[in-house]
Amino acid sequence: MEVVAKKIGKRQVAYIKYKGSYEEVPVLMGEVVGFIMAKGLQVMGPPFGVYFNSPHEVPVEELRYEIAIPFTGEAEEEGRVKIKTIPEQLVLSTVYKGPYSECGAVIKALAQHASQNDYEIIGSPMETYISDPNETPEKDLLTEMCFPVMKK
Repeated sequence: MEVVAKKIGKRQVAYIKYKGSYEEVPVLMGEVVGFIMAKGLQVMGPPFGVYFNSPHEVPVEELRYEIAIPFTGEAEEEGRVKIKTIPEQLVLSTVYKGPYSECGAVIKALAQHASQNDYEIIGSPMETYISDPNETPEKDLLTEMCFPVMKK
């Protein structure tokens, strides 16, 4: 697993904060995409999720996460879709190839890499969805996994 430290620039995102099963991710993603298209905004990067807990810690109905898409343009929040600006951040990043169901093991390895290399994790893990699961076989899906960090 190749891990790199990099800065992710400041970005404006449309997002939905959700509590419940990960099976809702495609529905939430569709809702955010629909919002961006309806408002005539320009997508500025692939969609991503921020995961605040894990199925190893809580029951499925207690899972908390956000699904977000970076964009440029002006829009007002509407319904469940909110808007925020994420400041520039240093992250440890790795790209994983394979099914989403295996992402948890990669996050765990990334966290271990952080602690072994004098990084302090200062935020929740992010998964950036590089491949479109509607067009890519599950075994070939590319997902960038990141942790916001600071050097100890």
